[in-house]
Amino acid sequence: MISVRDIRKSFGPIHAVDGVTFEVNAGEIFGLLGPNGAGKSTAIALCTGQIAPDSGSIDIGDAGSPRAARARALIGLAPQQIALYDELTARENLIFLARVHGMPNPPHRADELLDMVGLLPRARDRVGTFSGGMQRRLNLAAALVHNPTAIFLDEPTAGVDPQSRTAILEVVMRLAAEGRTVIYTTHYMEEAQRICSRVAIMDRGRVLAIGTVPELVATHGGESVVTVDSVAGQHRVRTREPLREIERALAEGGATAVRIEQPDLEMVFLSLTGRRLRD
Repeated sequence: MISVRDIRKSFGPIHAVDGVTFEVNAGEIFGLLGPNGAGKSTAIALCTGQIAPDSGSIDIGDAGSPRAARARALIGLAPQQIALYDELTARENLIFLARVHGMPNPPHRADELLDMVGLLPRARDRVGTFSGGMQRRLNLAAALVHNPTAIFLDEPTAGVDPQSRTAILEVVMRLAAEGRTVIYTTHYMEEAQRICSRVAIMDRGRVLAIGTVPELVATHGGESVVTVDSVAGQHRVRTREPLREIERALAEGGATAVRIEQPDLEMVFLSLTGRRLRD
């Protein structure tokens, strides 16, 4: 559904996107992860036709470049910055956008989406009175108003409460189950691990690794840590065979507790991008 081939984009001396290639299938949630300045938002801007690549190509299904009107009709975007009118109500925002897209029966479409994101009871309230989590949910609804098949969500849960985060993730998984294609950027590793079919990790404009979470953990996650508490004290061992280490500790006797810290996506992320702070 989305094909990205060797795209490059520079801003003066800064290579924001530097030879990025990936493909995303229909019904897939594809995570795009990376530290600040990795090039994720620029990649999203390129894939949604907001800016043109210096080189390389992007195709949205069989509609071609996202710069073409036919392809843009297939694209939904929830940007990192809230893209709503504070002085309008939630319902008025969605009705306006539905009319812009030429959707039939805009009031009905607005109510459908408000119900989907749990905001129907607040439909007639001004967006400026909404909490951050409510605005994020409405921002997602706005991206879906024209029933797109390729959906780009740039940090859709940034700064929201746990209830809103859960609601947004449930909507995203529902969209994928319906056959929509979702590209999802986030700094929350547990979100990506929970919902993404595959993940690409970017840094300095390049893709460092692509795969399912288990594939990435197996290749880049490093060793597990086994901690054994005993009457003699605590013993920690790094190993790629944690069960064998536990068997050995139990066979020696005296163990009072055993814990395994298995590698996860966060460990993969830090292994590939480093631990240096990014501002």
